[in-house]
Amino acid sequence: MKIRLVSNGIFTTIDDINDTLIPPKEGFYWIDADVEDLTVLQPLFSMHDLAVEDCLSEEEQRPKIEIYESHYFIVINSIRFDDEEIFLRALNIFLGRHFIITVTKQKINELRSLKPVLWEQEVSSPDYFLYHLVDIVVDNYFLVGDRIDNRIEALEEDILMHTKKSHLNEIIGLRGEILWLKKILGPQRDVIATLNKKDLKLIDDQLQKYFSDIYENALKIAESFDTYRDLMGNLREAYQSSVSNRANEIMRVFTAITTIFMPLTFITGIYGMNFDFIPGLHLKLGSYILLGIMLVLGISMFFIFRKKEWL
Repeated sequence: MKIRLVSNGIFTTIDDINDTLIPPKEGFYWIDADVEDLTVLQPLFSMHDLAVEDCLSEEEQRPKIEIYESHYFIVINSIRFDDEEIFLRALNIFLGRHFIITVTKQKINELRSLKPVLWEQEVSSPDYFLYHLVDIVVDNYFLVGDRIDNRIEALEEDILMHTKKSHLNEIIGLRGEILWLKKILGPQRDVIATLNKKDLKLIDDQLQKYFSDIYENALKIAESFDTYRDLMGNLREAYQSSVSNRANEIMRVFTAITTIFMPLTFITGIYGMNFDFIPGLHLKLGSYILLGIMLVLGISMFFIFRKKEWL
């Protein structure tokens, strides 16, 4: 657990957790905690049992905001994409008048990215801290969306160039990840919409237009993932079409080869019969003449097929 006094973007480390119970003259306290620290924090800050239970739960938490008498409990999800799987990590936030507590089970990069922003913007209140944190979390969805878009384009190009069976598994897997993520985007968008309201006492009214901008970005993200879902459907159709075309191409080649060898097989079948009187059977160069005829016939049929674009 790390305790910092934040005033005008300047961080001061606090050693004693009891110091955070009294509002500072300037700034606010930021407590960056793990779930194990809740046993200490809950009685000190009167955290609601249900909120603590949500933090400790092993089940995946949906984004939400709960209003309690002395604080707000907010859950939002940070996002990460490693080209194979999308990971969402719950960021639990307790917002009070003079403090903000962030509780996570894993390390979240957005918290690291937040520090220089707080310093640059000279942040001195927990609600502005919350705004910048949510803004960074939402912006990362755009970055992940761009990577997903690039992945879809690369996958489409790869399918058109040389289709593989593994492509279908990639398409199904990525489409499942996108559909799963869309279920999270709705509740998270609702949380941001709630923060955009004026009737939240712990959030400055002047922040409304800023949260409104984040809400618009959340809408754009949801629309983008709708597009990605449709693109994955088109990609699957492209894969199936490519597989069908490839099968047709192979069958066309096999059919052409079979057609070319049909007259040759007919000729060899005739001269393989046990008759004494077959034209050219006793000629000295008869076998060479027959092989030449068969060769010319096969080559002629091949070029005829090429000219008609059957091969």
